[in-house]
Amino acid sequence: MLGALFSLLAAFSFALNNATTRRGVVGGTVLQAMGITVPMGVPLFLALTLAFDQWGALFSFTPRAIFYLSIAGVLHFVWGRYCNYRASKAIGANLQGPASQTDLLFTLLLAVWILGEKLTPLRVVGIVLVVGGPMLTILDDLRSAKAKDGARPPGEWRPAYLEGYLFAILSGTGYGISPIFVRLGLQDSGIGAGFAAPLVSYVAATLVFSLALLVPGAWAHLRATDRESARWFVMGGFTVFLSQMFRYLALSIAPVSVVQPIQRMTLVFRFFFSWWMNPKHEVFGGKVVLSTLVALAGALLLSLSTDFVLSRAPLPAGVVDFLKLEWP
Repeated sequence: MLGALFSLLAAFSFALNNATTRRGVVGGTVLQAMGITVPMGVPLFLALTLAFDQWGALFSFTPRAIFYLSIAGVLHFVWGRYCNYRASKAIGANLQGPASQTDLLFTLLLAVWILGEKLTPLRVVGIVLVVGGPMLTILDDLRSAKAKDGARPPGEWRPAYLEGYLFAILSGTGYGISPIFVRLGLQDSGIGAGFAAPLVSYVAATLVFSLALLVPGAWAHLRATDRESARWFVMGGFTVFLSQMFRYLALSIAPVSVVQPIQRMTLVFRFFFSWWMNPKHEVFGGKVVLSTLVALAGALLLSLSTDFVLSRAPLPAGVVDFLKLEWP
């Protein structure tokens, strides 16, 4: 249950990050966003590790664990985040959602193949609801956006569909594979390691990203970030810090196949934050309430173990046998 709660908090804070970063890239660039949000993670997680007295957990990681956590950091904070920002700048946070759901497919397949995790009927139904709920809204918005695109007046923001969807799908590779490496690095090491592990990942990501600043003109471009965009990027850096903190805590105590689907709630929260913060730079549509209820039902199923459900509800023997099924 605690892992599910951390996953939900990660989804909420990541949705807020989507909205703040989207506001920043309206006037700024992807490189400028990366140059602020990636390095910010190092001092923030260093302070968190010290505040919770988990310095010992940091030095308890084996070289193998550090390797896995470093790979996760580069995949998620450099590759995945870059593609995510490119997609957000091109089509907005709302339209980006459907294509980026490929990360769930990558995660679940790898979790079953590499980590030996099991899928149960409850989890399968929960995954379908968590993914399908937001899709009710997003697909409706996508159809509306295409229908109205030609009627938009000159000067109004227009989604760049090809670029946006391409990079949304590519972001799914980084966001989908990285949890597997986080789980391999943590291996049920407890909440303490969940505080220290992101620091390892962010240090690795910052070192790799710093190579981009060696390109001629890159440093000058980063320093040219205007004050308004910088303010939104700083907010984005802090909100993504919160999201990653809850994400690593969840992965330190809960299976990947539970954590990742619950984080689909980001798609629901994202609409509310986008409407509040970026009404002129997003595409909106109906069915938000229905999609929220469906996704919440899925999140609830994912947060409950089969044994817990069977102990609370008297069910026919056939249903019990079905719910106990595991794959593979």
